[in-house]
Amino acid sequence: MRLAAILICALAGLFTDSARASDLKDETVAAFDRYVRATEARMGNADMHDGFLAIDRLPPSRQRRAYDRIHDGEIYYQQLRTREEGLPIEIPDGLIHHWAAVIFVPGRKLSEAREVLQNYGSNQDFYKPEVRRSQLLSRNGDDFDVYLQFYEKSIVTAVFNTNVSVHYEDLDATRFQSASRSTRIAEVENVGKKNERELPVGHDRGFLWRLNSYWRVEERDGGLYLQNESIALTRRVPAIMAWIVNPLLQSIPKALLAKLLLGTRDAMARAENHSSGTYEEAPKAFSARTLLGRFHDND
Repeated sequence: MRLAAILICALAGLFTDSARASDLKDETVAAFDRYVRATEARMGNADMHDGFLAIDRLPPSRQRRAYDRIHDGEIYYQQLRTREEGLPIEIPDGLIHHWAAVIFVPGRKLSEAREVLQNYGSNQDFYKPEVRRSQLLSRNGDDFDVYLQFYEKSIVTAVFNTNVSVHYEDLDATRFQSASRSTRIAEVENVGKKNERELPVGHDRGFLWRLNSYWRVEERDGGLYLQNESIALTRRVPAIMAWIVNPLLQSIPKALLAKLLLGTRDAMARAENHSSGTYEEAPKAFSARTLLGRFHDND
């Protein structure tokens, strides 16, 4: 217990004073943008030929096992790393957290997923507590501008006011995808108090500087496959603390992915109950956090 208390105090100090004193640098942003361009090029080319979902790009034996397990209700996670010409893309003074997760929802239709995902005014209900507030700012056809306030609590609490630009694309009668790119992220301090305020953009604790999120939805096998792939940018952790802090930073995007998938599934169930005149609770499932370690691509 004494060791745990010491570690918590050390982490709290690390993520308040020292992190707040560091700025998001132009070279960090440029490297993140380069990483995103390379990733989106892969999404637009090889993925369409090699497999729409991350599971489809696994070797045959692992692919069969993965499909069996998500049909049993588990979430499939895969940590990703984009390379250029076989070489890693260095992110000076920053860390990339790149994950994909897939879930299967039996008995659902493509239109149901689209209705939930595009209902940005209700995101705060679908994905609470990770999404505290949500608002559709504007829409032009398949393009949306959205405001979201994200909340994360682990060792410390972090809240972010986030503006995102979202584009949807129909691929065929059974598949669509979307790309959500953050255009502004500001950390909020003193949340819920009279002196609540935004910290200067890019001059904060460095928990979340950029966030891109990519949905892929496919209707087959009597239901829907929901996949979300996320790319987040955070501050780099001093090497002396990395062995403690990196697992924490990695758990945050995984928890958010689980919440997005499970929240979307449950929102479709609630919408069906409402339209049929019933008000039963959506089927209970494992929480996002208890699912985090259950199924990875190397299981």
